[in-house]
Amino acid sequence: MGTMIIDNRKVEFNGEKNVLEVVRKAGIDLPTFCYYSELSIYGACRMCIVEDNRGKIFTSCSQTPRDGMVIFTQTPKLRRYRKTILELLLSNHDRDCTSCNITGRCDLQKLARRFGVEEIRFGELNKKLPIDNSSHSIVRNPNKCIYCGDCVRVCEEVQGVGALSFTHRGSDLRISPAFNKSISEVNCVSCGQCRTSCPTGAITVKDDRDEFWNVIGDKNKRVVVQIAPAVRVALGERFGLDAGDITIGKIVSALKMIGVDEVYDTAFAADLTVIEESNEFVERFTNEENLPLFTSCCPAWVKFAENRYPELENNISTCKSPQQMFGAVVKEYYKNKDKEDGKETIMVSIMPCTAKKAEAARPEFEVDGVKDVDIVITTNELARIIKEMGIVFEELEDESFDMPFGLASGSGIIFGATGGVTEAVVTRLLKDKPDHSEKKVIFKDVRGMNNIKEAIFNVDDREVRIAIVHGLKNADNLIRMIKSGEKHYDFIEVMACPGGCVSGGGQPAPVNTEMRKQRAKGLYKIDRTSFIKSSENNPIASQLFEDMLKDKKNLIHVHKH
Repeated sequence: MGTMIIDNRKVEFNGEKNVLEVVRKAGIDLPTFCYYSELSIYGACRMCIVEDNRGKIFTSCSQTPRDGMVIFTQTPKLRRYRKTILELLLSNHDRDCTSCNITGRCDLQKLARRFGVEEIRFGELNKKLPIDNSSHSIVRNPNKCIYCGDCVRVCEEVQGVGALSFTHRGSDLRISPAFNKSISEVNCVSCGQCRTSCPTGAITVKDDRDEFWNVIGDKNKRVVVQIAPAVRVALGERFGLDAGDITIGKIVSALKMIGVDEVYDTAFAADLTVIEESNEFVERFTNEENLPLFTSCCPAWVKFAENRYPELENNISTCKSPQQMFGAVVKEYYKNKDKEDGKETIMVSIMPCTAKKAEAARPEFEVDGVKDVDIVITTNELARIIKEMGIVFEELEDESFDMPFGLASGSGIIFGATGGVTEAVVTRLLKDKPDHSEKKVIFKDVRGMNNIKEAIFNVDDREVRIAIVHGLKNADNLIRMIKSGEKHYDFIEVMACPGGCVSGGGQPAPVNTEMRKQRAKGLYKIDRTSFIKSSENNPIASQLFEDMLKDKKNLIHVHKH
């Protein structure tokens, strides 16, 4: 506890880890490029500089607050320095702002406007570096990089992947994969968290909008869209709404205006996943084989495990992710009708996740040239499609999903938040255990934003130990504890992105803990008001298992070539 004088005002602090947080607590928006409270302090951009009463200038992000400290955030010297920093950054920046993927949302662009940078006194970048377009998920444009290091730190500190690093020195400084390799040649898992942290357009999502528009305009295509749970609590942010606001009715309405034939809920396939993955777990648990069972819904986690822990292959659920399940089921459902109508069904996924683009391209999800999912559009891409169409999103009347695959349980909806898969599985496993405090397990142990959560419950007099982890570095630490014998689990849910799909690489950014909580809160709100609570009570899902899937389980399970 202490008191600082900030711009001639007394400001108390208690627990803030640096001066920057105290300044922001005082309601002053100090600019930053390289500061994220969840990452280590880097202090590279120098935009958050302040001046003390002795004329000393220092970065507020790297200075611990002290009682009696006197600082100023806006002096002629500071304004001059910040403006010069922005000019230098812009002089070394590819300034094609009018055609940039994130124009209007670029932090560099916003700060240049804020500080009145109208002329740049320094020479423009002459040497153009090649753009890395090799990934299914992201595009790297080094000509827009300002070397803030955010992508490097999030990749290492949050994901534990280390696919990007600083290379070379001086004027040749770069951020790139090792040995000048393309991003597709290294251990990148396509999670897109580097994209969410990038303040400029140096890392963007692979844009598949043209492919989407092409199939919309083709009368020989039946365009079927599935929408992931997390999209409905984040898209509104791109239209001035709050994080967590539920906009699914407007999303369906917009897609219908655009020309989509059928709009379904990926949460329906999540119900299929819960039923099938629960069955898989019970079988493994009964036979005591290939435990712990790891969930397979997150493609970035699956790729991470393949890269770092190939020995865990048999521990990962054979169930396809809801996205891929849905694609395979829909293609089978329309197969005969396509022949009758002379059409081809195209499955388009609206996803919060960049890794879903890479997942859809994997060879095991293509049979005889037919892919489970044809096109993956992220939340941000959908926002651009809606704006491109000229739709006033916030004024749309809500519409419902089409049937039969528009019916989903609350259990399927909460897949979008960390712990959601586990909660759905636990709900199903304990459905016939009236003496068990199911709610205690779910609300006390499973929900929340802790990095690693644990729960223990009994099924038929046997103890079941489960773990929920989000962030791949946390997953890596958990696996190390399991291998050392320190921990033992039977079921483990892994989500690559902090908070789960609600903060996927294709969602509106920036994302912080509070936004994650609000988005997750939106999903839990839907769950509370759902008239179908558990996956097995979804009548359409149950009917599908009795009919189509009775002899075609291959549609919903992974079979690698």
